Amino acid sequence: MNTTPQPAPGSGITYAAAGVDTAAGDRAVELMKEAVAATHGPTVLGGIGAFAGLVDVSALRDYRRPLLASSTDGVGTKIAIARAMDVHDTIGRDLVGMVVDDIIVVGAAPLAMTDYIACGAVVPERIADIVRGIAEGCTLAGCALVGGETAEHPGLMSPEDYDVAGAAVGVVEADALLGPERVRQGDVVIGMDASGLHSNGYSLVRAVVSAAGLTLDQDIEDFGRTLGEELLEPTRIYTADLLAVLGDTRTGGAVHALSHVTGGGLAANLARVMPRGLAARVDRATWEPGAVFGHVARWGEVPQLDLEGTLNMGIGMVALVAPEQADAVLAVLAERGLGARVIGEVVGEETLPEPGHPLEHVVTGAKGVEGGAVLLVGQHPGWA
Repeated sequence: MNTTPQPAPGSGITYAAAGVDTAAGDRAVELMKEAVAATHGPTVLGGIGAFAGLVDVSALRDYRRPLLASSTDGVGTKIAIARAMDVHDTIGRDLVGMVVDDIIVVGAAPLAMTDYIACGAVVPERIADIVRGIAEGCTLAGCALVGGETAEHPGLMSPEDYDVAGAAVGVVEADALLGPERVRQGDVVIGMDASGLHSNGYSLVRAVVSAAGLTLDQDIEDFGRTLGEELLEPTRIYTADLLAVLGDTRTGGAVHALSHVTGGGLAANLARVMPRGLAARVDRATWEPGAVFGHVARWGEVPQLDLEGTLNMGIGMVALVAPEQADAVLAVLAERGLGARVIGEVVGEETLPEPGHPLEHVVTGAKGVEGGAVLLVGQHPGWA
């Protein structure tokens, strides 16, 4: 006999009353289905809603020694700008860029990606906008979006709060793996244009904007748009462009290492792919950062070295390239519409001069990697 007390009809606490709306979750899935399906090629099995995404990897049988590369990341406090602007369809592209551009660094082509969205309350249209952005980014990267999770956390997050994270896996032939082992003295350092701030340093940027009394709807002449629109510019996704370089007959074997310029700035991330005994000498005079970097510096009176240790300063990806093939690499990138230029060279670490100016400084041992060094010299055009 069941003696469990039964609540009177209509008097009990339901899941919906506790703050979780499963119907809204189902509605969000319906709104995103088409965008997700658009990233699926013939190697993706099944559709949205399965417990696990399936990818046919039969093609790996053609590899001599396939290596799987994986990466996971988020977007950080850039989400605060998206929330304030009530614009949510660009954050997904940021997420994809942060993940897949770490995978291409080792020379791997991304195969599949999954996402995770945590929120205080499911607003179907907002969740669908986020996922549509993720799907768009996956399409740009040539990567399938094969699964995801939307988790509603009432009581832990406010109804307007959300955060996103993602993970991806890719593959590279073992003998095509890029990294410090391939870097040689005399290699050329090529810097590729960032689209803007990308998705790092927004805690600093937001603090500067607040201290300067600026508003996101404020038109900034140098940007040609509002401050909020500039800050929401999506992270550039370099994967397809770099796969084109790696696969072009003119540039085969040219790229020895790549560095994705994310948190910590250019020098710290470039140091991660420098071998012991070698150093990259990078000349700031070879490129001019976008207007947003100068404005952040002036609005917040941010010291340049602190700015450089936080933001990408207009260079979002770096390649270390055999000098005799540097022009060919630049030509392929130019054909694809990606701005790039030589910004330095690889030298023996013992040849580095003692810094003779406050802005000249050597970065080593970045993010736990005990490798070579990076020396920043000179000054950007137009910067005092």
